Amino acid sequence: MPPWLAGRLGRGWLIAFDLVAAAALLVATAGNTGARTWDFPVSVPRWVAWVLAFAVVVPVVTRRLWPRFAFGFSLVVPFPAILVGGPISGLASVAMAFALYPLAATLTRRRSLTALGVAIAEVVATSLVFTSLSTLATITFGAAVLTLAWTTGRASLERREFAAEAAESYARQAVSEERLRIAREMHDVVAHSMSLIAVKAAVGNHVAAEQPEEARDALRVIETTSRDALAEMRRMLGVLRSGEDAPELGPAPDATSLDGLAERAAMAGVQVELTATGVDDLPDGVGLSVYRIVQEALTNVVKHAAPASARVTVAADGESVTIEVADTGSARLPGPPGHGLIGMRERVMVYDGEFEAGPSPESGFRVFARLPYEAAR
Repeated sequence: MPPWLAGRLGRGWLIAFDLVAAAALLVATAGNTGARTWDFPVSVPRWVAWVLAFAVVVPVVTRRLWPRFAFGFSLVVPFPAILVGGPISGLASVAMAFALYPLAATLTRRRSLTALGVAIAEVVATSLVFTSLSTLATITFGAAVLTLAWTTGRASLERREFAAEAAESYARQAVSEERLRIAREMHDVVAHSMSLIAVKAAVGNHVAAEQPEEARDALRVIETTSRDALAEMRRMLGVLRSGEDAPELGPAPDATSLDGLAERAAMAGVQVELTATGVDDLPDGVGLSVYRIVQEALTNVVKHAAPASARVTVAADGESVTIEVADTGSARLPGPPGHGLIGMRERVMVYDGEFEAGPSPESGFRVFARLPYEAAR
């Protein structure tokens, strides 16, 4: 029986399958014995044939509960069965094959091959006790049935091992992807907020003595930015919690929240010209990716090009959304990509999109991304 079907039916149905197979063997042996259709090689009492008829089915009904006992018992039955004759000996080989299957499906390859060799050797030995024209056929039948049972058992074991390995690999991949997603979110939130805080703290420290009003403005920006960052951190950490300790979650940012990013960048000295069209109907995941890409791009402008101006263009047409962030600062020399650029590229690759980042032909730095989302919808 295939393992996938065994898993669906359950252990009770497997036992029922064994009982049906045992009943079929019992009918074949007892029926022919009662009808006296078999000629015995030697004179034996009729009750011996009846006992053997019932003994043949014992390995079949016990193989799942006591597989080693069932196989050992199946090795004993063929010796008295040779007195009854070839037909019952053949059915004893079938019972032996039933008992061999669970060993092949559970033991190591070496041990299961040993069990197969012992079973075939016994079939050959018992068949040669009373040689006849059917001896070769009996040996061939017994060896074929045993080999088929062993092969089926090994295939079942290998499928289970493969399924277990696949499940473990999938679990590791899922954990890795989740850790990467959390790392991207944490980096985007922390890097963006801390960049604004660092810029405003430097401004406040520079003008604190001579321009206290501007220093207070910088402190207000730091306060607002830090509160927003803490709120986003609590939202992300809340996703990782469960039960009564989980805080009430607010809505995740999306492409309709880009105005807030422009306002924060303006606080840090970057004037943003924002154009966003068709972003109201973006899928949730795509909207969050758009928000994070623009956020990281503006964070890089604040860190590397402020004071400057930036142009942010986001356009969605129902099938894909394009993002372009270009600043007027000095073109930054390409170096080893930081976590921000890597995170943006990873977000784009999730949707099998396009991503470019580098000095623009005119001046400054340009980030471009295109995210197809029709399939995601």
